[in-house]
Amino acid sequence: MRSRADILTDLNLPSGTVTLDEAGFLVDPESWTPEFAEYRAKQEGIELQPEHWEILQFMRDAWVENGVAVDARHVFNLLKIKHNTDKSGAKEVFFNLFPYGYVKQAVKMAGMKQPRAWSTG
Repeated sequence: MRSRADILTDLNLPSGTVTLDEAGFLVDPESWTPEFAEYRAKQEGIELQPEHWEILQFMRDAWVENGVAVDARHVFNLLKIKHNTDKSGAKEVFFNLFPYGYVKQAVKMAGMKQPRAWSTG
């Protein structure tokens, strides 16, 4: 349990203002836009390519359907199928796209709230 409330920051984008927690995660996943993903990717030094967008869209679709961020293992499974590889190969593909990991980069760019605890698959 956290001992204090997060310090929130408003980020003004041309598509509107979004509120971020201290770690840069969206407070409200419904406020996500592709423009936010581009902003966050730039902050992380990533130029979003079609495969990044495919993963982010998969994560967004799962969030819309279930109301929670999809676990990393489901994203790895998507990559296993797409690249006809095993779990290790899927993780290699993933970390080439998001070198600092699922939560630090993919979850942030997909506009999910900061997870309190997380399985990395």
